[in-house]
Amino acid sequence: MFYLIGLGLGDAEDITVKGLEVVRKCDKVLLEGYTSILTVGKEILEEYYGRPLVLADRDLCESAIDEVLIEAKDKEIALLVVGDPLGATTHTDMLLRAKQFGVQTQIIHNASIMNAVSCCGLQLYNFGETVSIPYWTNTWKPDSFFEKIVANFSRNLHTLCLLDIKVKEPTEESLTKKVRQYMDPKFMSVKEAAYQLVQIIEKRNDAGIISKNSKAVGLSRVGATDQRIAVMTLDAMQRCDLGPPLHSLVIPGPNLHPLELDYLAQFE
Repeated sequence: MFYLIGLGLGDAEDITVKGLEVVRKCDKVLLEGYTSILTVGKEILEEYYGRPLVLADRDLCESAIDEVLIEAKDKEIALLVVGDPLGATTHTDMLLRAKQFGVQTQIIHNASIMNAVSCCGLQLYNFGETVSIPYWTNTWKPDSFFEKIVANFSRNLHTLCLLDIKVKEPTEESLTKKVRQYMDPKFMSVKEAAYQLVQIIEKRNDAGIISKNSKAVGLSRVGATDQRIAVMTLDAMQRCDLGPPLHSLVIPGPNLHPLELDYLAQFE
C-alpha cells in the first residue's frame, strides 16, 4: 500500500489522527521536502511521530519514485506532503504510476493554502483561477500568469498567487557537469512578488485594469502561531516585510462584499 498523507500548514501537530495512525504503522515513511515546507524541521516531526523519516527530494519524487512504488507492492509506505497531498501535480503523477504497477493507494487529506487563504476574510467562492509566480532571472522573465490575474479581476474574482520556492535546485553552471551543485534554498516573499507584478504592469501600461495602486493582500506562515496578514496597495507591498517563509499573495477582485471589506480592514 502506498499512502499520500497531508501534513497541514503549521507544525507537527497538524497531521490528522488518521494520518498519524498510518505513519506509526508503516514500514517506511518519506517526507517530501521540495514543493513546500512546514514551520518545523524533520527532527521535530520524527520526535512527534515516534519514528524516523526519509527525506524525499525532487530527484527522488520525479525520477526515482518507481522504486518506492514497487517496494509498496509488498510493504506499507507513506509519503508525507505539506498541506494537502494533491496540491501538486507531482503527487497526482505518483498515483497514476502506482496504478500502472498494480499498487494500492490511499489519500489522507489535510488543510492547504488553497482553503486556508480564507483567513484573510476573502470568501473562498469568490476566488478564480490560482496562479504561480516564478522567480525571474536576468534572461528569463515570464509574465503569462498575469493574464489569468487580469481575467479573474475582470470577472470580480480574487486571485491566489502561489510564490516560487527553490529547494535543491541545480546551478546553471553544473547542468553540463557530471557532479551537480545546488543553489541555496530560497523562498519568494510578498515584496518580491509585488515587485515583479509592478514591473509587468509598468511594462504593459494596462491602465484601468490592474494598477500598482490596486489592493493586495500579503500572507505569511498561514496556519502557524506567528501567521501575519497585511493589506495595502501593490506598490506599497513591494516594501512590506512579512518575515520568514512561506508567503502567499492575493489580488482581490475590484468590488468586494461588505463582509470582506470589514474583515480586511483590520489588516490595513
